[in-house]
Amino acid sequence: MFKKSLLSMVSFMLLFSIFLTACSSDKKSENASNEKDNGKDTVELSLWLTPQWKGVLDGSEEGADYDSFFKHAAERFSEEYDEYNVKINVEVIASDQRDEMLNVNLNGGTPPDIFYESVFAMGDYVHRGALVPLNDIVDDEAKSDIAQSYWDTVTFGEDIYFYPYSHMPGTLVYNADMFKDAGLEKYIGSEDEIKTWSLEEYEEILNGLKENTPKDKYSNAFPMGLYALNNQGDTWNLAYLRMFGNEFFDENGNIVLDDENGAKATAWLKKIYDEGLTNPGAESVSSNDVNAMFQNQQLGVSFTNSVLFNNLKADMEGGNVPEFDARLANIPSASGDPLSFTYVTGAAVFDTGDETRMKVSKDFVKFFSSDPELVKSSKNGVPVRTSVADQYKDENPLFAAYDANAEYMFSFTGNVPGYSELRQVLYPELQALYIGEKTPEEVVADYQKKGNDVIEKSKADSVIFNK
Repeated sequence: MFKKSLLSMVSFMLLFSIFLTACSSDKKSENASNEKDNGKDTVELSLWLTPQWKGVLDGSEEGADYDSFFKHAAERFSEEYDEYNVKINVEVIASDQRDEMLNVNLNGGTPPDIFYESVFAMGDYVHRGALVPLNDIVDDEAKSDIAQSYWDTVTFGEDIYFYPYSHMPGTLVYNADMFKDAGLEKYIGSEDEIKTWSLEEYEEILNGLKENTPKDKYSNAFPMGLYALNNQGDTWNLAYLRMFGNEFFDENGNIVLDDENGAKATAWLKKIYDEGLTNPGAESVSSNDVNAMFQNQQLGVSFTNSVLFNNLKADMEGGNVPEFDARLANIPSASGDPLSFTYVTGAAVFDTGDETRMKVSKDFVKFFSSDPELVKSSKNGVPVRTSVADQYKDENPLFAAYDANAEYMFSFTGNVPGYSELRQVLYPELQALYIGEKTPEEVVADYQKKGNDVIEKSKADSVIFNK
């Protein structure tokens, strides 16, 4: 009897063991199916971005947020991609936390796979060797639809490191009502035009604003805004220094401002400042101060970019600032050709050391940067693609004007190493110019020497200059 019970128990334990093994096998199979669906491996990517625009196509969409577009693009990519099952985790990073978070993750060996941001803010990561080239995902169609000047902006050495998606062009902005009141109607362009003036015409405008702007209507107003308090808005100052034809950077990435043309441009800034054609105290005035002065109709001409200009229009409509007729103009030059620059925004891929993740990251970047439907979202900024600018020019006529400006564009950073540190060198020299501490010749010589010291030190650690 006892033997029968023991035999039954042994049989039961054997069956139970087989059952557990089967369950375990089923669990492993289930886990395997999570890793492999229809025979494809799963690849998980991280995408970071700073706040750019809300919604997929428009901020008025229900539930629109800064991650909406990339979540939508990721969903489509996951459905359509053949090689792997792909999961993309999208995270919005505050702009003032970008560098700290990237440096912590880079030092820890866990950078994001993809970062969508302005090239202006990310160039130093190219020189550090943190990003991989994207040449292999750029085709002839993209090169024909996106102007060469944008490709120049995203090219470091011989390689493309960012895929251009949209941009934020910088121009001048002027008060057309003030122009009319000062008798300068002939210099006013249309509402949908970025007006180009010769340098001679621009000087006539500034003198006309000084002499003929009605003081009873525009109290404490000045012709043009200048600022040199800090490094903010320095891009326009860099443009002014090119007004007489100076190239600023040579082919080796060195500053070459210390020549006759650089000194002429610096002397021109000092001249219009001394003649009262600008606001006083430029050495202690910030770009934010100048922007506020223009909004309050205390300047005839100021600086702007596409975002600031749209915000100005929105503030007027919302009653936050007084309404007046604000229009756009190019930065003039002695040659007659306008000076144009922009902040190109696009995606970069970090070198994670994982070849599969980097390949899939590149494929995703190409997907959302070239898909006929997804590229339409670039209208939330200013499209780099001529096809998208043409498609939406009725919705925003300035798109065509911005696109036409591309041929006059210069790369304000020169894609040189150490540009973020280089920004700290310019404004003290401009301050010395405006207070009369240095001559124009001394300013360009000292800026070139100090700036090249920064660049030379940074070149030693640059993968672009040490291939």
